[in-house]
Amino acid sequence: MIPKPVPVHNSRPQPQRRQSSPSPSPNPGARKRLRLWMVFMALFLAWAVYSFINQSLQLSAKHEQLAEQQQKQAEIQAALNQSQLEVKRLEDPEYIGQIARKQYGMYLPGEKPIWATEPPANK
Repeated sequence: MIPKPVPVHNSRPQPQRRQSSPSPSPNPGARKRLRLWMVFMALFLAWAVYSFINQSLQLSAKHEQLAEQQQKQAEIQAALNQSQLEVKRLEDPEYIGQIARKQYGMYLPGEKPIWATEPPANK
């Protein structure tokens, strides 16, 4: 078995270091550069937060505009569908005859209308 190593003690005592107030750093410009770097980083962070908030506000406004435009598009699409249905119905001669009888008081030759009350004034 191998014996454990035994620590060797110096016979000479080590000098104790004095704890004094922090002395100025060996490089006097280091503290100034650190302060300048911190100011720069604070300004950059402030700009980044401002940009984020500004873009978030613009994005929410664009979302509102998009929702409005989609609603308008849905209304226009419904009106278009209604118009297309009306056009298809106007291609039917039976429907045209119904409109002519009801709105304009026009009848086919030999056709006699029956009125339960007084006839409407001719338009």
